[in-house]
Amino acid sequence: MSAPQASAALAGLRVLDLTRVRAGPHCCRVLADFGANVVKIDAPEGMDTNAGVSGSRDGYDMLNLHRNKRSMLLNLKNADGRALFLDMVKQADVVVENFRPSVKTRLGLDYEALRAVNPRIILASISGFGQDGPYENKAGFDQIAQGMGGLMGTTGFEDGPPTRAGTAVADLSAGLYAATGILVAITERTQSGQGQWVQTSLLQAQIALMDFQAARYLVDGEVAGRAGNDHPTVTPMGVVATSDGHINLGVGGDGQWRALCEALGAPDWGNNPVYATMGDRTTNRAEIWGFLRPIFATKTTTEWIDLLDGCGVPAGPIYTMEEVFDDPQVQHLGMAQSVEHPVRGNVRLVAQPIDLSRTPASIVSATPDAGEHTDEILNEFGISADRIASLRSNGAI
Repeated sequence: MSAPQASAALAGLRVLDLTRVRAGPHCCRVLADFGANVVKIDAPEGMDTNAGVSGSRDGYDMLNLHRNKRSMLLNLKNADGRALFLDMVKQADVVVENFRPSVKTRLGLDYEALRAVNPRIILASISGFGQDGPYENKAGFDQIAQGMGGLMGTTGFEDGPPTRAGTAVADLSAGLYAATGILVAITERTQSGQGQWVQTSLLQAQIALMDFQAARYLVDGEVAGRAGNDHPTVTPMGVVATSDGHINLGVGGDGQWRALCEALGAPDWGNNPVYATMGDRTTNRAEIWGFLRPIFATKTTTEWIDLLDGCGVPAGPIYTMEEVFDDPQVQHLGMAQSVEHPVRGNVRLVAQPIDLSRTPASIVSATPDAGEHTDEILNEFGISADRIASLRSNGAI
């Protein structure tokens, strides 16, 4: 069986995936879904201290993270295993890892070691806090980065505790930034002929995601607090209760404010100079929500969405995950894609959120068993049958 071909976009790109848990696997998933030949290098049983963090091999998380990849077993602590890996690096384009920074140096697999055997290699390293500095070897997990990167300090209600986001935003964004860096380095390599070391971290990614809140502090010295479900600087933008649930109301510009007032049958509010600008409305946030909430409590969520959509006022329902994938627009966008798994049967996984007109991503193969393709992959790298047998006998593979 040859490598799965999910897309023609990155066909021919050979990626050695040393990653674990989430940020690194997510980076490699992006590459695999767009057609890269991703070889997931799994440690022999009992050697990966992070084993089980993402659940069982045929559980929902591993199925979603490692589709479109092939797997081989390799003991990087074994001298012959390390030598084999370096031989594979000679023929690879990209290596992705998310060890603690000192681990790859201890294994002899740092960037200088890889570049010595292949000057064109691109090493992408994802860490908790960066490849050097005072927190170089501090253990990093998503929620820790959410706290240190400012997200939890701005999430939650003013009178409540700091609150984490409901998904692994630091992990996932670090994976996306790493994938972006890899693609930039590949493009640059076409001009220079040289690879380079791509680095990002959960902390950097989380700070970057704070975007306008971070810039608000850096430029104006304003430290944002927690604003609950209200937008920190725009009113009325937030969650409001209906007669049977809640909706998100997103009134940004002055024209949208006037349109909302017209829809509510209260055009005088839209013409009131006290609420004329975004700044005015945010200054008078409590007052505005005070007269909006009783009105929204008089109709159902569906009634409000239909009314506001018809008036060009941004609004949307607040879904459970079941409702997300039942939504007709989500179904139209194809955000759930099916693949056949030998144990779980036909499963639906989360699609890539990027559409390309000629070379779209797809999901063509399920997560492999650990080591399922070891011999096949080594044959493709030109490793002889005798050497494979020797590597297996001494515990390298």
